[in-house]
Amino acid sequence: MSDPHHPADHDAHDAPKASGIKKITTILVLLGLPLVVVGSLVSYYMGQNGGQVAASMSEEAVMGRIQKVGVLQLGESKREPKSGEEVYKAQCTTCHAAGLLGAPKFGDAAAWAPRIATGYAALLNSALKGKNNMTAQGGGAFADFEVGRALVYMANAAGAKFEEPKAPEADGAAAPAADAASAAK
Repeated sequence: MSDPHHPADHDAHDAPKASGIKKITTILVLLGLPLVVVGSLVSYYMGQNGGQVAASMSEEAVMGRIQKVGVLQLGESKREPKSGEEVYKAQCTTCHAAGLLGAPKFGDAAAWAPRIATGYAALLNSALKGKNNMTAQGGGAFADFEVGRALVYMANAAGAKFEEPKAPEADGAAAPAADAASAAK
């Protein structure tokens, strides 16, 4: 009633075995296909420029793209010295126009009188090094003699009779204003 199973019949249902040649062929195709693709891409791109480097990749073109953006040059600037009024408007007007932080107002003879009495050298020293709430102006945006010019401009507007300091000589001689400030130390 039942069919006897024979081992020979059972093996007949197994999957067919791949031959050794098919295995080797599959491996070679899987390894060789990427090499063929890369080789054909390289030959295509080399053929685009006739084997030459693109002009945008030449040494001159690359150096032009990576050149310096700007140049910082340290040293003395070559600008015309500012007058006392120009320095006052640019630097001093914030406090001295309104009398902020105890600064004597521009043209206020009563507030300036005790300061003027100390003399130009003492006032210049205070302006360059700072005093009370006023910060030091020496070494700032303006040369020391320009700060001296602004000081003379403000003090003379309040009744002083100071002479305006002259610009230093082009050969680098010290300014009279700087000498006066040094003497006031």
